[in-house]
Amino acid sequence: MCGIIGILGDHEVAPLLVESLKRLEYRGYDSAGIATVNEGRLDRRRAVGKLANLSDLLVHDPLPGKAGIGHTRWATHGAATESNAHPHQSGPVAVVHNGIIENFRALRAELAIAGLNPESQTDTETVALLARHFIDGGMTPREAATATLARLEGAFALLFLFEGEPDLLIAARKGSPLAIGHGQGEMFVGSDAIALAPFTDAITYLDEGDYAFVTRAGAEVFDAQGRRANRALTRIDLGQTRVEKAGYKHFMAKEIAEQPAVLGDALAHYLADGALNLPETLDFSGVERLTLVACGTAFYACAVAKYWFEALAGLPCEIDVASEFRYREPPLPKAGMALFVSQSGETADTLAALRYCKAQEQTIIAVVNVPTSSIAREADLALPILAGIEVGVASTKAFTCQLGVLAVLALKAAVDRGRLAPAVLAAHIEALKALPGLMNQALALSGEIERLAERIAEAQDVLFLGRGPMYPLALEGALKLKEISYIHAEGYASGELKHGPIALIDRMVPVVVMAPHDRLFDKTVSNMQEVMARHGQVLLVSDAAGLRAASAGVWATLRLPPVAEPFAPILYAIPAQLLAYHTAVAKGTDVDQPRNLAKSVTVE
Repeated sequence: MCGIIGILGDHEVAPLLVESLKRLEYRGYDSAGIATVNEGRLDRRRAVGKLANLSDLLVHDPLPGKAGIGHTRWATHGAATESNAHPHQSGPVAVVHNGIIENFRALRAELAIAGLNPESQTDTETVALLARHFIDGGMTPREAATATLARLEGAFALLFLFEGEPDLLIAARKGSPLAIGHGQGEMFVGSDAIALAPFTDAITYLDEGDYAFVTRAGAEVFDAQGRRANRALTRIDLGQTRVEKAGYKHFMAKEIAEQPAVLGDALAHYLADGALNLPETLDFSGVERLTLVACGTAFYACAVAKYWFEALAGLPCEIDVASEFRYREPPLPKAGMALFVSQSGETADTLAALRYCKAQEQTIIAVVNVPTSSIAREADLALPILAGIEVGVASTKAFTCQLGVLAVLALKAAVDRGRLAPAVLAAHIEALKALPGLMNQALALSGEIERLAERIAEAQDVLFLGRGPMYPLALEGALKLKEISYIHAEGYASGELKHGPIALIDRMVPVVVMAPHDRLFDKTVSNMQEVMARHGQVLLVSDAAGLRAASAGVWATLRLPPVAEPFAPILYAIPAQLLAYHTAVAKGTDVDQPRNLAKSVTVE
C-alpha cells in the first residue's frame, strides 16, 4: 500500500525523499509528493502518475529544505489527482498517511462548523485540518498531533511535518507499519526498512498504537496510553534490502528465476541433516482442527496446504479468506491452533483475523516473509519463509516458499500425530529437497512459454483447471494472469466444469489444464476431453507420462519433469507464473506494478 518516508537530515532532502520513494514503488501507487520545511516555511510538490513526473516537477520547481516527508499514494478515497495526492497540507501542518480514517466524515462535519473545509476528496486531509484546528486553538505541534490521534478511528501510519519546526517529525501507527531509522545527527521514518536502508541499519519498529516525537537527537516513543515506551533497536542486514533487477527486464522475471535458490535456502533451514528442523514447542499431537487464514495468493497457498495437512497428517483443516473470517464470528475449538500466512506480515485483514483468534485463546502460528512484521511479532511462533525481498506486486517466490514451509509443517503434523513411518518421512523429505533442481528444469521452458503467450495475449478469457492440490494451483494461475495481463481468467476444480463453467467454452477460450500424471490424472483428462469436444483450446501441462497418455488433439503442451505427487503444486507454479509474465509482456502491461494493485494491503 502507500509508501511513507520522512527525513531530518544534514543535506537537502528532496532528492533523498524521491530516491527513498523509488525503493517503495513495489508497494503500488498512482501519485506521489513531498513536503519540506525551509527557513521555517512549509511547502510541497505533488504529481500524478509515476515518480518520474514528480522528479520532472522538482527540476523546474525545486523544493529546498533539510527536513521533509514524502509519499506514494494508492487511491482509496478519491481518484488519482494532484489535489488528492499526499502530502496534505492545512495551514502550518502537512501530513502523509497510509490506511483509512473511518470517522473522517464526522470529523469533517465538526471542522466545517469551525470554518475548515477540505480541498480534496480524501480522508487524510481531515487529519491535517484537525491538527490545524488544535494549533489555531493554542496547542503546540506536539499537543496538536497527540490530540488529533486521540480523535481518529481506523487504521493508519501517519507522519506530521510542521511549519516553523525544522527539527520535528511526529510519527504514529495503528494497524499499519512504521519504522524509525537512527543516524548520526540525522533521523528517518519509513514504511519499512527498505526505504531506510540507504541511510541506516539501526531501526526501531513502532508497536501497535505507538506514536513518536522524532528530532535529530533521537526519538521519544509513547504507547497507546501515552506512557513512555522503550522499543528495541534492531540492526538490519543491508544486503537483504537491496532492490535491484540484476540484469532482468522486470523484477518479476528476476524473482521467478530466483525460486530454486530461495526455496532451496528455506528447505535447508527447515530440513537440517535430513530431519525436520522446527521448534520443539510446536506440537500438533493434541490439535483437533487447524484454522488457516490468509488473503490472495497466500490464501491459495493455504488451500494447497489443506490437502497436505488432511492427507498426510489426518488433521482436519478449515481455510478462510481473512476479510471474511472474523465477521462471521466462527466458533473455534478450545486450545485450538490457527495458522496465518502473509508475505508482508502487515496484511490488515489477516492481522485482524489473528487478533480475533488470539482473543479466542488459539495458539497462533505465522508464516511470513518479514520476521519483524506485525503478524510475526503478535504470533506465538513465527516461521520465516526466507524468500528475500519480493518487489513485483504479483507474488512468485514468496508463494513457492510459503508452500515449502507449509509442506514441512504438514510433515511435522503427520509425525506428531503418528501418521508417518520414518521411511515415508525420509522419502517426503527427499522429494522436497529435489524440488529446486526440478524448478530449474521448469524455468528452461521460458522460451517455449513465451511463444505460447503470444496466443494467450489475444484471448479475452482464459480458464485454468486442476484436481486435488492442483485445483488451488489453477486458482493461483488464473490470479497471476489477471493481475498482470488484465485478461479475465478463472480457475476451477476440473470436476466442477460440467456444473456451469463449460458454458464458457468455445474456440476463442484457451484452457490451461494442470495435470501431473498422478492418481487423479485420468479424472482430469476426462474433463479435458469435455473441453476439447466443445472446441476449447487446451494447453496441457503435465509430465512425459501424462503427455504420452493424453496429448492427442490438444492445442499445445508443456512438459515438466516427474515430481512426487503431494508436492506437484510447488513445481507447477513455475509455468503458471511464466505464462502470466510472458502474456503481460506481450500485451505491454506494467508487469511489476499492475494497475489498481498494491503489494502490501494494509487497509481492510
